[in-house]
Amino acid sequence: MADLTLEDIARLAGVSRSTVSRVVNEHPNVSADVRKRVLEVIRTTGFHPNLAARTLASNRSWMLGLVLPRTVSGFFADPYFPRLTQGIAQACNDHNYTLALFLVTTKEDEERIFPRVSRKGFLDGVLVQSAAIGDQLIDRLAETSIPMVVAGRPFHAENISYIDVDNVAASRNAMDHLIRLGYRRIAHIGGSPNSPVTLDRKEGYMQALREAGRAVDPALIVDSDFSEGSGYQAMRQLLTMGVDAVFTASDILAIGGMRAVREAGLRVPQDVAFVGFDDLPLTSPIGLGLTTVRQPVYPFGYKAIETLIDVINNGILPPRRVIMDTELIIRESCGAPQER
Repeated sequence: MADLTLEDIARLAGVSRSTVSRVVNEHPNVSADVRKRVLEVIRTTGFHPNLAARTLASNRSWMLGLVLPRTVSGFFADPYFPRLTQGIAQACNDHNYTLALFLVTTKEDEERIFPRVSRKGFLDGVLVQSAAIGDQLIDRLAETSIPMVVAGRPFHAENISYIDVDNVAASRNAMDHLIRLGYRRIAHIGGSPNSPVTLDRKEGYMQALREAGRAVDPALIVDSDFSEGSGYQAMRQLLTMGVDAVFTASDILAIGGMRAVREAGLRVPQDVAFVGFDDLPLTSPIGLGLTTVRQPVYPFGYKAIETLIDVINNGILPPRRVIMDTELIIRESCGAPQER
C-alpha cells in the first residue's frame, strides 16, 4: 500500500490524525493501547512518514549527535566502543532517528564543531562520551539548551544526565573475589589517570583492600592509557615487585599484562592471576578464559539513546541517573576452581 497519509493511518486505526502524529513523533501523551494499535497499522501498511513533513509537524530535526571529545583516545582501536556504537545506532534506527558522528581530535575541532552541535534546530539532542577531567566540552554543552546525556559519569555531574555502571562497586566486587582466593600482593593496572572511570575503578580496588584490613601500596598501582601496549609495560614494571594477582581497569590491559607474564616465563594463574573489566570478545595470549567484570556494552549504548529521547521529550531537569548492572564472570585466569 503506497502513498498513504496520516489521515489514512488515522482512519484505519480508528483514531484522529493528531493522535497518529503524536505516535509517529513519539509523544508521551498517548495511551499504550492506542499507541500499539496505531503502530500495528503502520507496520502492516508499511507506512513511512515523509521526513520533511515530520520535521515541520514535530518541530524536530530527527537527528541525534554522538560527540567524541578529544580526550577520548583510541575510540576506533578499542573493541569496547564499536560494540557500544552498535547499541547506539540500533536504538536510533528503532526510534526513527538519524545519527551524526562528531569526532573532536583537537582544540580547533572543538571550536569548529561546538557551534554546529549546539545550534538550535540542527540536532534534537547529543550523546557525549565521557571525557577526561579538565576537558571543557561537556561543561560547555551543559550551558546550552540542547538536551544531552553523557555515556559514563562526567567529572562535574550535578545537573547533567548520564548513564553508567557502578564502577566502584563492580571493582570492589572483583577485588573481593581475588582476596577470597587468598592472593596477598594484588596490583592494579588503571586507565588514563585523568579519567573518571579510572578513578572509580581505582577507588573500588582501594576500598576492597581497606575493608579487608590491608594497606594500599601505591607502588602496586600503575596507570596507563587503556591500550594493550601500556598494559604490557605496566605489567613488566609490576613483575619486579612480586605481585601474585592483578586487577586491571579493562580487558585490553589484562591481555597486555598476561602477554608480559608469559614472556617472563611465568604462568597465569599459577604465578600471577588476572581479573579484567568489560568482558569483550578478545583472544587471550595464553589460551585461558579471562575472569572479568561484564558490562552490558550493547544494552548500555541502546539505553543511552532511550535516556536521551526521554530528556528530549520530557525536559532536561531533573537530570537522569541511569546505572546499568554488572556481573563478575569467573574463568580460568583468576585461579578459582572451575565447575565441570
